[in-house]
Amino acid sequence: MTATPLADLLSDARLVAVLTIESVDHAIPLARALVAGGVRTLEITLRTAAGAPAAKLIREKVPQAIVGLGTVTQRRDLELARDLELPFAFSPGATVELLDAAMALGVPFVPGIATASELIQAMIRGYGVVKLFPAEQVGGVGALKAFGGPFPAMRFNPTGGVTEANMRDYLNLPNVVAVGGSWIAPLADMRAGNWAGIEDRARRAMATLAV
Repeated sequence: MTATPLADLLSDARLVAVLTIESVDHAIPLARALVAGGVRTLEITLRTAAGAPAAKLIREKVPQAIVGLGTVTQRRDLELARDLELPFAFSPGATVELLDAAMALGVPFVPGIATASELIQAMIRGYGVVKLFPAEQVGGVGALKAFGGPFPAMRFNPTGGVTEANMRDYLNLPNVVAVGGSWIAPLADMRAGNWAGIEDRARRAMATLAV
């Protein structure tokens, strides 16, 4: 498993592609398109049956990609991340069971939070990076600024409603290490095999971050 601390890994990435893959056949061309466009850090969600095998395949066949799991909601999802030796796993929530299981299993885990109480639950267990989800719907940039006061050491990866148009507003905040975005690889493009369009969208997003 990577020795890079989780906050550093995300800070280096700046942008994490959030991917819902319907067919394992899409995994390799999708990952190659994103990597070619400069987006190397990929969150493969477990929302579909293809998610886990796609993550395994990308990890094996596209070594330039940094692959983790998303939509982790139960212990067995964390066990999968551990068994695949993935460098990160994201959850949309932060149950006590998930927080404790990730610590026990040694999985680099980013729990999802939407409230100060959830943030405290993560913080007291030693988590330094959390996912604000769904970011825009729970207050977005304003919420992150507010959390920065009582929780100055915590770092965030906002996801949910983040787009090319607003991602820099998030990344300009001192407590944001990276953002997660699904707009880079929409299902319509995957279904159509529009890998060139996905590569172009990734390249445009990275160019925006470089300005």
